[in-house]
Amino acid sequence: MNELQDLFQTRTIRARAKHFLASAREGHSTHFWIADEKMGACAELVAQITKERYPDLDIPFHSRWRHFEAGGVDRRPWLNEEANNPIALIDLVIVSVLLDAGAGAQWKYLEKETGQTFTRSEGLGVASFNAFMSGEFSSQDGSKLQCDAKALKSVTADQLAKIFQVSPTNPLVGLDGRADLLRRLGHALEMHPEIFGKDARPGQLFEHASKRWTHVSAHQLLSLILETLSSIWPSGQALQGVALGDCWPHPFLGTSRALPSGWMPFHKLSQWLTYSLLEPFMWSGVPVIGLHELTGLPEYRNGGLFLDSGVIAFKNESTQMAWHQPSDELIVEWRALTVALLDELAPVVRDLLHRSEEQMPLACVLEGGTWAAGRSLASKLRGGAPPILIQSDGTVF
Repeated sequence: MNELQDLFQTRTIRARAKHFLASAREGHSTHFWIADEKMGACAELVAQITKERYPDLDIPFHSRWRHFEAGGVDRRPWLNEEANNPIALIDLVIVSVLLDAGAGAQWKYLEKETGQTFTRSEGLGVASFNAFMSGEFSSQDGSKLQCDAKALKSVTADQLAKIFQVSPTNPLVGLDGRADLLRRLGHALEMHPEIFGKDARPGQLFEHASKRWTHVSAHQLLSLILETLSSIWPSGQALQGVALGDCWPHPFLGTSRALPSGWMPFHKLSQWLTYSLLEPFMWSGVPVIGLHELTGLPEYRNGGLFLDSGVIAFKNESTQMAWHQPSDELIVEWRALTVALLDELAPVVRDLLHRSEEQMPLACVLEGGTWAAGRSLASKLRGGAPPILIQSDGTVF
């Protein structure tokens, strides 16, 4: 395996994230201090919120399926005969995850079926679920409950605006970026007929994987996603002619952008997608192993947990008030610290809840968990807004 391929390995993500954390602890970070003495209180908050949300500690994975259950409604049975069809379920979850970057503080979605109003990730999940139910991502009039390349390639921002009830008084961040991402997905599906079939449906990934493997490793699934869908990410980051997606240069790792060693990979949405694909495989009787290989998700809820609890502190408070791009050194470093700190926080939370790693893998710590604790602190401190202002195009945050 060469250095370039290393950028698509979660072990590389973890190793480089630990380097960032060690450097920050030694005082070498330009932007952040690490206050290890705050970690205990942070873990106690996560454990407390986990017990409030899941009193019996029967915690599901952190995945898109939790958003499809928003408002206490299990929407999966709404799919009727497709509710247990892994191909349809994967069609749904892939298109929904790709629409799941930050919505912005002003946006909301009113679900006519339940009369409930949802915001942020839950709103995006519920809206995309109902759009799937309506056949918005299918080119076949007689088969609404599917997603295929022909329909995806024709998705427009106006179409998504209707799906997400966007208006001048109900703006959604990154609408054009989301539409572009789905069109890119359509083209990527057509490039791999050996995996996604002649109809170019993302759900055909299930048939390919279940024939190839008797059980599915989480990292194998992530690698398959990165191999086939890396071209959809419009970050502009590329090396040696290879699209890198959610992978960014940073001087902590070297001064040359021409070398793989100078880049910090995250692949956040690809890992979020992988977490969200695990359940359709398991529901279909395909064993899933190696959950521990995936990393925590470096997004603004998990990252916000560490900033708002004081584990990470700004060296210069004025940087908190400025707008940042996903490529900015401060953002790359914050996300790397988040990955490394989640790995350190998880065993502390498990100890507080008297659970082993097998009983409570990282996917459950996130769900229990860190994401909800980050949201809770953000709600108390800023009405739900993230702790750092990020210019989002709907494809990373």
